[in-house]
Amino acid sequence: MTSTAHGPLDALRVQARARVEATASALAELMHDREGSNDDDEHDPEGVTLSSEWSRLTGLAEAAASELQQVDDAIDRWDAGAYGVCANCGRPIPEARLEVRPFAVHCVACAEKLGR
Repeated sequence: MTSTAHGPLDALRVQARARVEATASALAELMHDREGSNDDDEHDPEGVTLSSEWSRLTGLAEAAASELQQVDDAIDRWDAGAYGVCANCGRPIPEARLEVRPFAVHCVACAEKLGR
């Protein structure tokens, strides 16, 4: 089976998937560390608390999952022949915008109007 080339989206997908997996692994490790512990780690003078690390990793995991979803959506648009076409006005999204934001859904004018 031959894979379809999706331009820069394929590399972005690999990177986003790696971040999703890395943050999931780090969260699983932290959960293991917290298992069975009733300690109040908020007053630990040894450095970063487990709670703050959990919060940081959760934020990173959510951002990575969101980016992966955006890239997957862009790949779906590519496969449907709609990649690079503004979802609002139907005009082409400029190449320069797609280079900076490969999963853009709107052209610059529509993005500004929509506040995106």
